[in-house]
Amino acid sequence: MIAEPMPFLSPEEYLAFEETADVRHEYLDGEIFAMAGSSSDHASLVGNIFVVLSPFVRGQGCRIYPQDVKAKIEEKSRYYYPDILVTCDARDREERYVKQHYTLIVEVLSEGTEAFDRGKKFEDYRRTESLEEYVLVAQDRVCVEVFRRKAKGRWELESYGVGDEVRLESLGARFAIEQLYIDVDIPPEPPLLSSGNV
Repeated sequence: MIAEPMPFLSPEEYLAFEETADVRHEYLDGEIFAMAGSSSDHASLVGNIFVVLSPFVRGQGCRIYPQDVKAKIEEKSRYYYPDILVTCDARDREERYVKQHYTLIVEVLSEGTEAFDRGKKFEDYRRTESLEEYVLVAQDRVCVEVFRRKAKGRWELESYGVGDEVRLESLGARFAIEQLYIDVDIPPEPPLLSSGNV
C-alpha cells in the first residue's frame, strides 16, 4: 500500500498538527516526515546520555531534553527532534515545545539516518549561532564525535573511542565514554585477516 502524501503545511499548521499527532514528525520547508521508532540500543544510548549529562546541567541555568522537544532552525522553516538538546538561554523557557537557542545537540546515529545527521541536518544546526557543540554517538561501535564551534564559523572535530574520556566544553563536562554504552549491545568487530590467511 502506498502512503498518502501529506499536504504542504505552514510552520504554524505544522506546530498545531504536531501537538495532537500520535507520531512525531520533523518539518522541512513545508513537508513533514514521520519519525521511525528506535531500537532498544538507540533508546538505551539516549537514556544513558541523559543520565550522564544531567549532573553537568543542573544548577547551571541550563535545561536538558531527550527526544521530544523540537529544535527550530531560525533562518529556515525547519524543525527537528534531536535525541538530546541542551539549552542555557532563558528565552527557551517561554516556549514549551520548541527551542531555538540551544547550546548542545546530540544525535545517536543509525544506519537509516547517519548520512542525514552528518550532512543536511548538521548544516542546518550550524545556522544556530548559540550552538557550541554537535555530538554524534555511534550505536554499532564505541565512538563519539564532538564537533565544536571555533572562531570565524569554523568547526573542529574531536573523536573518542574505547578507553577515552569525552570532553564537552559547552557544559564543562568530562566522563568516561563507556558510561554511554552501559547495557548497549555492541556487535563484535570482525577479525582482521593476517597476510598468511589470504
